[in-house]
Amino acid sequence: MTTHVTYIGGPTALVEYAGLRILLDPTFDEPHHYPEHDLDKTAGPGLPASAIEPVDLVLLSHHGHADNFDDSGRELAMRSPLVLSLPEAAAELGAPVVGLEPWQEHRLGDVTVTALPGRHGPRVLASRIGPVTAFLVTAPGEPSLYVSGDNSSLALVHQHASRFGPVDIAILFAGAARVSPVPVALTLTSKKAADAARMLGARRVVGVHVEDWAHFSESRADLEMAFADAGLDEVLVDTPRGARVAIEV
Repeated sequence: MTTHVTYIGGPTALVEYAGLRILLDPTFDEPHHYPEHDLDKTAGPGLPASAIEPVDLVLLSHHGHADNFDDSGRELAMRSPLVLSLPEAAAELGAPVVGLEPWQEHRLGDVTVTALPGRHGPRVLASRIGPVTAFLVTAPGEPSLYVSGDNSSLALVHQHASRFGPVDIAILFAGAARVSPVPVALTLTSKKAADAARMLGARRVVGVHVEDWAHFSESRADLEMAFADAGLDEVLVDTPRGARVAIEV
């Protein structure tokens, strides 16, 4: 079974799965400053939006932060046929966004997308940071695909794994995102990403959300080192920027 993944940059990747072109957390802006949350984008996309379209489905972990949904990414998403995200995103953005509650399923042909509960940073800051969702994508005869979104809670990963593990392919959002004055990481650290991969029993892992933004405190090299230290280096897939990579499971 082959799934193709094209890493675009930041949290963004195109997944070719069961005949669908699925785009994760679209970000296509060139570098600039986003004053609303004081975020700085440091690099543009590995491929322009024009090279990605058409897409059949956008999986949007959350809509309130530019590092997961920038201006150009929003434009692409809103002209796509379907965006699956949080109920809050659907209420604010309107069609074609469909909001899913935790554990709710949405079918698109033979493909089933299940929304999974997430938490973006510590529980005490949930109301300030806002909600986030993870996803599981399945189809008959295809590998199971797990997308962490910006979930940083290993306790929730354990819940996901208990229901759906082991998974074939996990796309993990790492980078240990940090913003002042919050003293803790708001996304998975590299070590926690390796722990999540082991928890999920993932056969292959794609790491995203590790570069292109100034507030990502851990790099792709940090992620690779953490997986090597955990004895999982052969699980982590090399996904060069802008390259279409075949993942066999």
